Amino acid sequence: MNVSNKITGIIPTFNEENHIEAAIDSLNFTDEIIVLDSFSTDTTVERAKSKGAKILQRKFDNFSSQKNFAIENASHSWIFLLDADERVSNELQKEVLEIISKPSKYSAYWIFRSNFFMKRRIKYSGWQNDKVIRLFIKEKSHYNGKLVHEEIQTQGEIGWLKNKLDHFTYKGFNSYIQKKNHYAQLQAKELAEKGLKPGVFHFLIKPLYRFINHYFLRRGFLDGIEGLFIAIFSAYSIFARYVNLWLLNRGLK
Repeated sequence: MNVSNKITGIIPTFNEENHIEAAIDSLNFTDEIIVLDSFSTDTTVERAKSKGAKILQRKFDNFSSQKNFAIENASHSWIFLLDADERVSNELQKEVLEIISKPSKYSAYWIFRSNFFMKRRIKYSGWQNDKVIRLFIKEKSHYNGKLVHEEIQTQGEIGWLKNKLDHFTYKGFNSYIQKKNHYAQLQAKELAEKGLKPGVFHFLIKPLYRFINHYFLRRGFLDGIEGLFIAIFSAYSIFARYVNLWLLNRGLK
């Protein structure tokens, strides 16, 4: 396939007024920037327009459909998909531009992420090997599957980038809890469709194991108080998932 050396940047959003301008700025190396918005109720769209981004709006149903819709509307074959709370460093920008400037045997690339929580870089807590596919060829890639933690399927080989993507996961306590609750609701919906009936194991053992896994087994204690918070929030997200599932199964949601 003859792939041009032009690239489209895509940012999916919903109420990201505190992040959107910096996210767009970090995609200034791309030839086109698309903001796919799920009808934000804050100033996300206005701020994105002021930065010259192309705005697409689509009612949210799941993350895979949202991203595929934006990809289909991209003008260029190369895509760099960026979450609003991620940033592309100058070094990563240069690496991406070098890759797309010449033929490549890869149709997509893994990128490791440097994760920041409460302004601290997290080195352990299970986040140390966090990686995502963000650079890929439009015609050979698409998202599918899960409502949460959707997966991208790619035809062809996948390479690795050397430089990392910065990921700022925390933008306030209430926002972080809302995000956890939103994911828990989506995951509960998936489990309800599979017919799962939660019990004591799901309400007690699984959250407890998640805390132990993040804080002790994955050395979250080395990340200080932030590592403790991550372990607690991770356990909470598991508990909230099965509470939502229990409510769904009883027709209470």
